[in-house]
Amino acid sequence: MIRIERLLKPELVEYCKTIGIQTDKKTKAQLIEEIYKHRIEMINDAKNNGKDGDLLYNEIEFLAKTYSDNLKSKITERKEEMKSDDTSHYFIYRVLGISSTKGQLIDEYQNTGRFLYKYAGSFLEEAASLCLEYNNPLGNKKLIENTIGRRPKTFEIDFLNNNDAIEIKWRDATTDGDHITKEHTRVKCIHQHGYIPIRVMFYYPQRAQAQRIQDTLKTLYAGIEGEYYVGNEAWNFIKDYSGYDLKAILTKIANKKTNGYKN
Repeated sequence: MIRIERLLKPELVEYCKTIGIQTDKKTKAQLIEEIYKHRIEMINDAKNNGKDGDLLYNEIEFLAKTYSDNLKSKITERKEEMKSDDTSHYFIYRVLGISSTKGQLIDEYQNTGRFLYKYAGSFLEEAASLCLEYNNPLGNKKLIENTIGRRPKTFEIDFLNNNDAIEIKWRDATTDGDHITKEHTRVKCIHQHGYIPIRVMFYYPQRAQAQRIQDTLKTLYAGIEGEYYVGNEAWNFIKDYSGYDLKAILTKIANKKTNGYKN
């Protein structure tokens, strides 16, 4: 699903028109509320008709296309901007044995990789959230107060299903000290609010330092009776918890886009 909270009101109005919601004299908050009501009805109807799996697949496939189109647009836009960039630093590349031509390609790949990493992570996290939403249309994101520290004032739960506070990460390779402190505070706050913190991370970081940080975080989750899933455990959690096989859905979409080739 398009994350409607991010849309401006004119965009919300257009989106409402596509799904048959009247928009006259309604605030942005009212439109968002009506869209969520419409989604609950839509998902429940699909479940009653046994078509929820097909509907979910179509939504994830559309989400993938949206992310793919936006990614390509961003890459094209950035490459165009780079044509007017100051390239005087290529001199230092040459000192280190990298030609200007290779230096340009490296810069392009670096920018492309940055966009790809960001879009890949956001897409996977939204697709996983969709599976959870189809399992329980009443579940949603939730902000909770930071009851331990001053900053940030609130923490966001990616998906709250009754008392299960599910955090979805495609990968977390951060080693920054402030980020680590924030993560530990977040988990403790969720526990203090009476929820069960559940971390679902699809890909484990590659570097030893980042792995040690995740191991410590996993111990913290266990210490407050939370749950921590990574790698295959994360894919299996989404499948078992929601009833929808996200990896199978994404494999089908990937094969359609790449004619079945893995590379």
